[in-house]
Amino acid sequence: MTLSQSEPLITAENLGLAVSGRQLLRNITLQLQPGEIVTVIGPNGAGKTTLLRLLLGLSTPTSGSVWRRPGLRLGYMPQRLQIDPSMPMSVQRFLQLGHPRVHTAEALSALERVGARQLADASLAELSGGEMQRVLLARAASRKPQLLVLDEPTQGVDVGGQSEVYQLIAALRDELGCGVLLVSHDLHLVMAATDQVLCINQHICCHGHPEQVSRDPAYLELFGDKVAPYTHQHNHEHDLSGGILHDHSCDHDHHSTDKREQQ
Repeated sequence: MTLSQSEPLITAENLGLAVSGRQLLRNITLQLQPGEIVTVIGPNGAGKTTLLRLLLGLSTPTSGSVWRRPGLRLGYMPQRLQIDPSMPMSVQRFLQLGHPRVHTAEALSALERVGARQLADASLAELSGGEMQRVLLARAASRKPQLLVLDEPTQGVDVGGQSEVYQLIAALRDELGCGVLLVSHDLHLVMAATDQVLCINQHICCHGHPEQVSRDPAYLELFGDKVAPYTHQHNHEHDLSGGILHDHSCDHDHHSTDKREQQ
């Protein structure tokens, strides 16, 4: 069976995870489409990385389900990578490590895509934070993935370089035609480079386009000190494609309870 380009890459329904009686995630429903950049945001401890692990099949949910497109080709960029400074490995060698089909020309091409061609012969252990993130991004993109998964892609990058990293991600999406799922702490950093935002705090607080989410009371409750106030009311739930299911009043006591549970 041949799947169409419009077929979702990943679909999650009512996804949840409980560990030792503690509910880490509950009732997460989402869909990732080809060519779409989806950003997961939330405070520390909200379950962002846990959600990535469930979606990628690295952890097993205790409730709900995840469907992944058969044969889905993934490119993954971890939040951080610890490198032994005594390990003599060049950037080019690192890109080919574990990917026997990535030849020298492909490794150099991947570096070229992220503006890091000059780092090919550099020692991996001597890279700056910004250089390392570019190399990790190049490695994730080297397999020409259908889905690019990025966990805090600006980790260790100074403020001046963060917007440039997000521009690179958008350019890779355009070049490869892949979907992008990324985790970030702050919506304002990725506002211009994302199509959909999923704000979570163990559950979905709000979901939609960046401008919509940035004005949502649930988002303002979590990140209110970082955005200008807006009177938009979050009185609806979304279906898998982001459409409105039905109107209802947002229960802010529920969000406060979640915060207390997290603490």
